[in-house]
Amino acid sequence: MAEKKRIPIGIENYKEMLDKNYYYADKTLLIKELIDAGTKVTLFMRPRRFGKTLTLNMLKTFFECEWDRNGNRIDNSRYFKGKAIDRTDASYMEYQGKYPVIHLSLKSAKQPDFEMAYRSLLDEIAKEYERHRYVLTGEALSESNKKRYQLLMDQQGEAVDNAKALEFLSECLSVYHGERTIILIDEYDVPLENAYFCGFYTKMIDFIRSLFESALKTNDHLEFAVITGCLRISKESIFTGLNNLKIVSVLNKDYAEYFGFTETETKEILYAYGIEEKFHEVKKWYNGYLFGQTNVYNPWSVINYVETAVLDPEAFPKPYWSNTSSNHIVRELVERSTAEVKQEIEELIKGGSIERPVHEDITYEDIYKNQDNLWNFLFFTGYLKAEEQRFEIDTIYLKMSIPNEEIRYIYRNTIQEWFREQIEHADKEPLYQALLTGNCEKMAAILRRQLMESISYYDNLESFYHGYLLGLLSNIPDYIVRSNKEAGNGRPDIQIVPFELDQAAYIIEIKKTDRYEQMEEKCKNAIEQIKRQQYGEKLKIEGYQTIYGYGICFCKKNCMIKMMKID
Repeated sequence: MAEKKRIPIGIENYKEMLDKNYYYADKTLLIKELIDAGTKVTLFMRPRRFGKTLTLNMLKTFFECEWDRNGNRIDNSRYFKGKAIDRTDASYMEYQGKYPVIHLSLKSAKQPDFEMAYRSLLDEIAKEYERHRYVLTGEALSESNKKRYQLLMDQQGEAVDNAKALEFLSECLSVYHGERTIILIDEYDVPLENAYFCGFYTKMIDFIRSLFESALKTNDHLEFAVITGCLRISKESIFTGLNNLKIVSVLNKDYAEYFGFTETETKEILYAYGIEEKFHEVKKWYNGYLFGQTNVYNPWSVINYVETAVLDPEAFPKPYWSNTSSNHIVRELVERSTAEVKQEIEELIKGGSIERPVHEDITYEDIYKNQDNLWNFLFFTGYLKAEEQRFEIDTIYLKMSIPNEEIRYIYRNTIQEWFREQIEHADKEPLYQALLTGNCEKMAAILRRQLMESISYYDNLESFYHGYLLGLLSNIPDYIVRSNKEAGNGRPDIQIVPFELDQAAYIIEIKKTDRYEQMEEKCKNAIEQIKRQQYGEKLKIEGYQTIYGYGICFCKKNCMIKMMKID
């Protein structure tokens, strides 16, 4: 096997990827498809961490007639020797190094207020002006344009100049090079998402609309543009009148293989690092995305898994993607769930599916107008995958499910955190009083109500109910709550022990069943287990004379409780 390449975690610069011998899954045939399509403006919608930034950087490296600050030409052709684009029709390589390129990322505009976000965007634009400052040399630009260019580079432009900064830069580059300009914009929706959740959406969308319209709509100096993002923002909000826009979402069949790893590419990277036997584990955890009709793996997670597995072949898979993405949409879905939606979430986590209409023309302002919009956001951001689709009248309906174990973990973890907070903030005093006074019916009713309001997904695991009950009872005043402590001939599930020896102590044994008619029998079995295993003996040795045993049986979201004094 050839010498192993470095594992490219966090590498988003195409030149660095090749110069420093990182592993690269060749996506250069995207160049051919863009040239063949001839589309003026293409918007690619893909989830976070699916290679959008690296791919856009690759396009920049290929198309750009690049100059250094001193006006010297940089030859980038070597970065494509032997790549897929080089092995196809030779005519495509004639486009290499032909055009001036504006390459702008908007991902830095995640700021707490509009002024800071606005300044961050101007700073990114100024950096691109600085990168192309060679246009100030020579006589290509007029003195007035040079002065305007300098002001924008120094972030001293008027508001109207800032709004048209990309259009003006493309004009300057086009005049200097004698070729129209290519514009590449990465993560265009990040400032909009941030602005919505921080409360200045209208101001930000006004600026982005002006910036985009001038650069992409009526710009005679534009060759073509490629924009990437996670979500589609309605044409009416920032792409008004832009009739030359092609939107490529995860539903489109074209361009499907250029973001994320295909199954073949996944097998190739595992083989390259000698861990091909891990394929089925990788497939279970990181596969499951369907872009058009192409099966796609999460590239960020696969790369991180490869690094981990190379260092430790016995290591378990981890939810790498959940550490990079904001899960607030999942949290919002959980918090705003109706009883019906809670059931649907449970069904998804268990491996089932739901069907919902899909709406691509929604804005951030639409997120909470109805539950369907939240499901749509989860779909387009990678938290759900499409299994099937059908068309009825004028609407596409998607049958959706959770893509893989990594995303299932995110749902579970989000629900666990939400459930813990619900328990923490609940008024537990009525439950404590019911337990300490032996009111089994009231205690069971409180637990049933809690469970009905929750999203349970471990109905077949006794440990779920154990942790749930332990969380509710852990802060009883003047008592110590013990979990699975050794006692007698075994370990009772929970012991509730008072500070004072003359107070009663309590032993709880938990059972679960899938059949309601078995609940009473299970409760009795739990009480008998407490007696048979002599769970109370250790408490008696400690000095406690009054001991009660609770047998609690759970059946899905139902609960039954029996109590008996332990002699």
